[in-house]
Amino acid sequence: MRHDTQARELSEHPIAARWETLRAEGRAAFVPYLTAGYPTPAQAVDALHMLEGAGADLVEVGVPFSDPLADGVTIQRSSQAALEQGVTAARVLEQIDRASVGIPVVIMTYLNPVLAYGVERFVKDAAAAGASGLLLTDLPAGADPSVEAEVGRSALALIRLVAPTTNGARLAAALGGARGFVYFISRLGVTGVRDSVPADLEAQIARIRAATALPVAVGFGIATPAQARTAARTADGVVVGSALVEALGRGLGAAEALARELVRAVRDARR
Repeated sequence: MRHDTQARELSEHPIAARWETLRAEGRAAFVPYLTAGYPTPAQAVDALHMLEGAGADLVEVGVPFSDPLADGVTIQRSSQAALEQGVTAARVLEQIDRASVGIPVVIMTYLNPVLAYGVERFVKDAAAAGASGLLLTDLPAGADPSVEAEVGRSALALIRLVAPTTNGARLAAALGGARGFVYFISRLGVTGVRDSVPADLEAQIARIRAATALPVAVGFGIATPAQARTAARTADGVVVGSALVEALGRGLGAAEALARELVRAVRDARR
């Protein structure tokens, strides 16, 4: 029954429509991550336009937070830089609204900024700003049913995180209420660049697919075109964050060059 429900949802939402297109084209999605407000609020809007033009299929926009426990040094620094420029959750939504990109936007955040804003107000304002999904990094499934229910009633798809250590019994619960896609954390620890894609990636993705009809995107540690190509042969989507944020710190041109290389790698992976 869950597979049937998720399959129906897959055809009734902006994120779902994008995955349907990708499936028809027989390729994986390139899903870049950017920290909102970095390097500056104006440049962050330019970066969203750049990523759309470079060929991104969806984009994750991170809300700067003062205690980003799941993030490595690169994203921590970008968050701090954004916070120092006064980037709040409200300003993140303003940036998404101003950018008005034609690809689905997923807001990635810790729970605290959403609670401070007000959950009902946040999901309503996020959808009005043009966001299509919400990923709450530190909200395991079942940890706060009221928050999950509020997101579930909204126009935002609730994106779930799954780790390599999520066992079979927990996997079903972890995917409860999930929409849009599943974000598989390929490695334990914080975000950041790694040397290779995990050897058991194919088996891990197969395990998740057995529990859900939703597409599976893989992230955490994917930084190079070669790594993105390897992941795209198995996963439905490839998320790249730290490497792009680091490149953006060197300038929009550097970030665009890397984004275009990553897009080519992901699109060529199954040819």
